[in-house]
Amino acid sequence: MTVPPDRHYAVDLRVSAERVSQVRRIVAAHLRHWSLDLHVRPVCRALDELLANVHRHVGDENTCVVELRWTGRHITVSVADNSPRMPRLSAAGGGLSRVMALSDSWGTCRTTDGKVVWFTRYAQAPQTAGLLPYPPLPGVRESRRAPLTALAQTLL
Repeated sequence: MTVPPDRHYAVDLRVSAERVSQVRRIVAAHLRHWSLDLHVRPVCRALDELLANVHRHVGDENTCVVELRWTGRHITVSVADNSPRMPRLSAAGGGLSRVMALSDSWGTCRTTDGKVVWFTRYAQAPQTAGLLPYPPLPGVRESRRAPLTALAQTLL
């Protein structure tokens, strides 16, 4: 199997309900373009949680950067914002607990401007079938014609 070259997408945005749904659609389109259709729903759900946390804890007026990367083996999604407040797992569930459930790994990292929260999912390159049909197996035509010929002779 050959691994495709590293695929990458990044966008800066101000977090709002409209922008969250727009970014979700863009990320889903990239995953489909990369033939990773099975990962669209879990990746977008986890991304929704990260963006909702930015909206809830950082606020509307701050910007964040969403990055999507596929190496041929892993999808990594990260959200960087300018708040120094680090996220925490809640005992009540939701938020980062949901991100943890939808991913293979996740984490946070302080930056000079704030923090980055990221998650990864194992996503091997899908096997694609050829576009041209395969030729029929030898003997298929003969075996299909024999009963029809015998039936036609009995009717005559």
